[in-house]
Amino acid sequence: MRIDKYLKVTRLIKRREVAKQMLLLGYISVNGKVAKPSTDIKVGDRVEFNIPNKRNLSIKVIEVKANANIQKAKELYEIEGDTNVDESRKEE
Repeated sequence: MRIDKYLKVTRLIKRREVAKQMLLLGYISVNGKVAKPSTDIKVGDRVEFNIPNKRNLSIKVIEVKANANIQKAKELYEIEGDTNVDESRKEE
């Protein structure tokens, strides 16, 4: 499955077009490599979101499905790391 569609199905990003733009800007990488919207995603892949001055999120792909309801969408991935940059700056 394409990563832009996977991000929409998992509801990590609400719209596929927004996912596509983030991928084209280089904010999302798969297994350490900057991903394109057409990058295939497989079980076990590690997806990292590096949004400048906002958030760093790392997930592991648990399952790939073409569609899922809200409860099932959260079971498709596992969060490995989540850092909100704005909150970490407040602590300094």
